[in-house]
Amino acid sequence: MNFDKKQLEILLINYFRESYNDFPKGILKPSESPDFIVKLRDRQKLGIELTRLDPASKNTPDETLLARLQIRDQTVELARELFEGNSSLKLFVKILFSEMSFISAERQISVVVHMVNLIRKEAGNRNGKGFFKKTIAGSTLPDGIEEILVVNHPALKVSVWESTNNLGVSQDVVDDIRSSIHKKDEKLLKLYQKQRLGSYWLLITTDRLMGVKSYNLTERILNHEFHSNFQQVFLFDLIKSDIYRLI
Repeated sequence: MNFDKKQLEILLINYFRESYNDFPKGILKPSESPDFIVKLRDRQKLGIELTRLDPASKNTPDETLLARLQIRDQTVELARELFEGNSSLKLFVKILFSEMSFISAERQISVVVHMVNLIRKEAGNRNGKGFFKKTIAGSTLPDGIEEILVVNHPALKVSVWESTNNLGVSQDVVDDIRSSIHKKDEKLLKLYQKQRLGSYWLLITTDRLMGVKSYNLTERILNHEFHSNFQQVFLFDLIKSDIYRLI
């Protein structure tokens, strides 16, 4: 088991549980194949598998975009270093950069300081003993930053600070969702049935649900009919805390 990966999975499943009112009551335990098992009150067991939405159909960035992406990565890393300079708190932080207002190298330090001050204010004196989630948005943010997601869970012992959609932005989100389901369906048939659990859920996470096309993305997803061997499949927008039940 990759312990760093499992720490993040524990944080994400607890974030989902906090956000989804119909999450079944029971004892949630980390596992392997599936990633988590929920022991329900009726003695049944629910298996939950996590996967990240992979934008396989993403555009190849040009030189200008690559330079901007590099500045974004540097900005995120500088923010993490500044925050952890006087805090031992390990956080999961996702930063959504604006596509309309870009951060120049000259503004980078001031933007970093501004962001870190906001994160420190929200994190406060938390000691990492309980689940915590906060989305920072609005006029308090520096120009060039749209939203910041800050999540903490006691299981997280390694910091994870990233820009959102750092795998790229999909040209066809529906097709990428179908691909994610298909890959996990294959694994379900090969491995999960050995567990003989009562039911299986698939949770697909995405930093911020967006696509390169102008149509109503949420409407297109919800109007599409997906198929899977999982009894329920969810798409979880981490920044907005929006949950879409696909199956």
